[in-house]
Amino acid sequence: MEYRRMGASGLPLSALALGTWTTLGARLGHGEARELVARAWDLGVHLFDTAESYACGEAEKVLGDVLADLRLPRDGFCVVSKAFHGSVPEPRPTQRGLSRKHLIDACHATLRRLRLDYLDLFLCHRDDPEVPLEEILLTMDLLVRQGKVLYWGTSGWPATRVGEACRMARSRGLVGPSLVQERYSLLDRRAVELEAMPLATEHGIGLTTHSPLAGGLLSGRHLDGIPADSRLAHPDHARLAASLWGEQPERRREQVRAFVRCAAELGHSPVQLAIAWCLRQPRVCSVVVGAATPAQVEHAVGALALSRDLGEQAFERLQGCFAEAGACKQA
Repeated sequence: MEYRRMGASGLPLSALALGTWTTLGARLGHGEARELVARAWDLGVHLFDTAESYACGEAEKVLGDVLADLRLPRDGFCVVSKAFHGSVPEPRPTQRGLSRKHLIDACHATLRRLRLDYLDLFLCHRDDPEVPLEEILLTMDLLVRQGKVLYWGTSGWPATRVGEACRMARSRGLVGPSLVQERYSLLDRRAVELEAMPLATEHGIGLTTHSPLAGGLLSGRHLDGIPADSRLAHPDHARLAASLWGEQPERRREQVRAFVRCAAELGHSPVQLAIAWCLRQPRVCSVVVGAATPAQVEHAVGALALSRDLGEQAFERLQGCFAEAGACKQA
């Protein structure tokens, strides 16, 4: 495992993080989750990513139970959770968003579900234009100063809004964001490369990414329909499945087919190559991967060796499969 500093902070993060969306508390019960987390830990993964909304809080609860059951040392792992969407199916106005009330209530509820005294990272899961930025900053600053949160950050925020938060926090002596988390893959590059990476460089913020397989599309398994064992086959993810192919699904399918063929010619798994490509990108300190079995965790960790050993020419070939999906040359 590799460990990378989170931006200008001193916190080392495992280059791969284990995500819990659609797995813990949803598809996986306690026993399966225990095996999954234990294998990730054995392989050096020490960053676990969750959110209040994942399985309506059950993902946090199962993760907390598993961490306690495995008796992992609290100073040996990091947990990142996120707040915005709420933890109930139909949240009332005060049960969602980024108001001071919801952020504090959400933090306390998350700590109870995870059975922890503090969160290593607490992210605002979406921007909330209905809440003054000053209120968000003051609330996160308070949680950090109370010791309930060590670092805070954003997920899915416009880069301009994060930059504004950094400048406001600096001018008012508040604890500003230390991390941004964004969706990033060979199929979805523009927002990260044109906005998040320059932002992270300017303000010394860490950058973690998720969805390196573009919802599973880059595995090649969805070219001829959604397999029954895919998470996209779940009724709750029907809209996600329909949206992943975009407005020109046939062109995107051709790009994925070209990528899968290229992977075969290189003699490597398209899954590992897609993750390895993300790991090679500048400023990315950790890539969140989803896994439902210990074998899938092992396969994902195998991408680390590829990210180090595969030549630049091979990665340029992979990018070439998505010429129209690319954003720009790396800065």
